[in-house]
Parts: sequence; C-alpha cells; structure tokens
Amino acid sequence: MKRIAVFLPILFLAVAPVLLGQSSSSKSASAAKAAVTVKAAKKNAEVHLKPFSKLALGGGVGVMGVNLQAATNINRHLNLRGTGNVFNYTVNDIKVSDFNLDAKVNFASAGVSLDYYPFPTHGLRLSPGVLFYNQNQITANASGTSGSDIKLNDVEYYSETAQPLTVDAKLGLNTRKQAFTLTTGWGNMIPRKGGHFSFPFELGAAFTDVPTVNVKLTGYACATQEAAATTNGASDSCYDMESNTEAQANLTTQVNKWKSDLDPMKVYPIFSFGVSYAFHIR
Repeated sequence: MKRIAVFLPILFLAVAPVLLGQSSSSKSASAAKAAVTVKAAKKNAEVHLKPFSKLALGGGVGVMGVNLQAATNINRHLNLRGTGNVFNYTVNDIKVSDFNLDAKVNFASAGVSLDYYPFPTHGLRLSPGVLFYNQNQITANASGTSGSDIKLNDVEYYSETAQPLTVDAKLGLNTRKQAFTLTTGWGNMIPRKGGHFSFPFELGAAFTDVPTVNVKLTGYACATQEAAATTNGASDSCYDMESNTEAQANLTTQVNKWKSDLDPMKVYPIFSFGVSYAFHIR
C-alpha cells in the first residue's frame, strides 16, 4: 500500500503537464477554426449598398460586335444597365460563283436592360430589356464576269460580256428598330460581396422580326451563255435587267422565297462575354 501511495502522486505529476498541454492545444485549434469560419462568413457576406451608389463600366465581345456597358445598382436585387455595340467589316473583290463580290458588315446597336438577381450574392440573373437603336445590316455588290449566271425563280440569266450584270443586295437585321430583348447570364457588374472586377456572360435574344431583303439588278443578261458571250445587248435573247418586266417579276418572286427562308430568324441571338470594373460614385 505504501508503494501505491507513493507511486500515485508521482504518476499524477508526470501526466498532468501532458493533459494540460492537450487541453491548451485543443483550445488553440478551436480558436483558429472559429477565426477561419468568421473570416469565410465575412467574405461571403453581402455588402449593403445605397441605391445608385456604385457605377460599373465594362467591355466585351459578342455576336452584335464589340460592346461597351455601364451599370448602376437600384436595390439589392436590381441593376440598370446600358449597352452599345459596334462592328464593321469589309471584303473586296472576292470571287463567288464567277461574280466579283464586295461586301460590308455594318453593325451598330444600343439598348438598356433591367438585371434581376434572385440571389444577390450570386451571379445568376434574368434581364428583360429594350433595343432602342438598331442599324445592323449587311450589304453586297456583285459584278458578273463572262459566263457567270444567276437563277431567279428557276430561270437562268447569263451575264453579258460587254455590259455585265450587276447585283446590289442588302440584308437588314433591323426590321424593328426598337425591339424587346430577353437574356440570362452570370456575373454581377456591381458585386454584392464587394470588390471591383467581374466577368459577365450573357445569352438570349432580340425580337427584331424577319430580316428584310432588297435586291436590285442592273446591266444586261441573256437567256443563253452563247448569246451572252457574242452579243452587245443587240439580241432578242438579251435584256436590260433593270427594265425588263419578266426579269423584274422573277426577281420579286425569288426575293419572296428568300424572305420565306429567313422566317425562322424572327429573333436575333445575343451572346457576349467581357470584363467590368465597379466603383463608388456617392
């Protein structure tokens, strides 16, 4: 018994520091974990902003061209955003079906959207809007060469050599100059968690109606390739395409067919992505 009585205090003195050390380590780990949790909570917390207190400016690219955007906050769920798009591209002297083609893509549009964020600290949004300016169009000019032909309403016309057939065409993607738009996307130009940069992505459509098609024919064309190569407008089988009644009737019928083919394009796709920077204005 005496040995046990002596041994127990010695054992207690030996074990006590270890137990105290474990307790201190456990408290330190708990404190560190709590600090990390608080830091993460602060990072994910929503920053409450006064209406119209921040402005964001951004730029990007999309199917409507290069865009510039500006946005401001209305409340925790809504932003007001304006967008302008522009794109110009020209090609010259391209050979297409024996015609020498010059073409130009001329896009210019502007609109405004109301961005609704159902979850303010996340990027998902739904954006109804209006395209209030739309000058998107494609124009082309094609000049016939010897032997080149065009089919109108299943009738072949061969460009005359001396006074070649010329085709001027215009595709208008702006039947409705003002059009409703509806898009969705990810990325808030006014981040509700604070910060300055965002990388918005957008996908949707503008309801611009069926594109317009306008085609004008000038110069001479013939009913046969042989006549086109050997005459100078002096044959009964060659015509002035601008004034010939039958040729103009066939042109009208063909244009209507093209318009029918374009009927599914009542909506113009919207797709863009970019980067923006937000800052306080008051």
